[in-house]
Amino acid sequence: MTELFFQDYLQTYQPYKPYWNYEDGCVLLGCIRMYHATGCTDYAEFVLDYLSKRIAEDGSIMTYPVGQYALDSFHCSKALFFAADQTGDPRYEKAIRWQAAQLMQHPRTKSGMIWHKSIYPHQVWIDGVYMAAPFLAEYARRTGRSELYRELGEWFQFLRDRLRDPETGLYYHALDEEKQQPWADPETGRSASFWLRGEGWFLMALTDTLAHLPETESALREMLSELLRDAAESLLRYRSTGGLFCQVIDKPALSGNYTETSGSLMAAYALMRGAAMHLLPRSLFETGAAILRNVRSEKLCQTENGILLTDICGAAGLGGATGRDGSAAYYLSESKAVNDPKGVGVLMSAEAAWMQAHRDHPQNAVCHA
Repeated sequence: MTELFFQDYLQTYQPYKPYWNYEDGCVLLGCIRMYHATGCTDYAEFVLDYLSKRIAEDGSIMTYPVGQYALDSFHCSKALFFAADQTGDPRYEKAIRWQAAQLMQHPRTKSGMIWHKSIYPHQVWIDGVYMAAPFLAEYARRTGRSELYRELGEWFQFLRDRLRDPETGLYYHALDEEKQQPWADPETGRSASFWLRGEGWFLMALTDTLAHLPETESALREMLSELLRDAAESLLRYRSTGGLFCQVIDKPALSGNYTETSGSLMAAYALMRGAAMHLLPRSLFETGAAILRNVRSEKLCQTENGILLTDICGAAGLGGATGRDGSAAYYLSESKAVNDPKGVGVLMSAEAAWMQAHRDHPQNAVCHA
């Protein structure tokens, strides 16, 4: 069913926002991974068509929201490396350098961490490390900017020290260093709840950053590997009897809580990729594959309106004018979406992780889009 689903989805896909955004980035990365897993050129063509319309001759990204200083926008830029390698078009190498320069100008907290967005001053959100760290790691490797690895280590160590809960091993969604936001704990500055997709972003940040670290960065590799093992083991304690994870991770019995698709797929992808890179026990590859199967059977539905991927948290954040207070009740108040790119793109990534681990089997060497 996933083959037909991806084909239909890409044929009718419309950009999620008119500017450079992370939702489209989920689909772009999913397509890149499916291309590598299957060799099907439809995936590569989708990515290159998307990028070619948005990159100017000087490498500037025409739809990039420069003044917003939004880490979310870096997710799309991970696809630039693929485009540069596939086409040899100098626009893409220029765009990589242009995007890296944007990151260097990003506002920072007093402790040196990058703000999540200019509209969220002094705030560090766990989503942000996923958006930016793998990009910076690949940029450092390709350019030889080895001094950037130290910064990456500082980012992850900060999250480990300031957002990890010592009792559960889970990570809070965000931190306000100034402790001024209504959602921030007055003592720690942290938000109140454990949101599944936030945990998923963190797991993928670890696997995807580790994938770009050279063997010479042994200390950083070991630190991130340890964080990955700890985060994976901690999350798996909260796996539901149906094999997935709840929107509010640690409160499965809370009224209105539900098994959320995108975060469960993020866990599946990270477990399979982490095990394939020998960063996690082999048994966790099978766990990730089982989570993927559970999503297929429980959340991917054939309907009269086509194939639908259901129970995707449409959006979640903190602060603003809509009362996003970081409570469990808040996360459960956000609407569920179907076929949202934050779910579909990661389903592609999870399927690709499974296929690549079994690519020696002839039945997997088929075109899926």
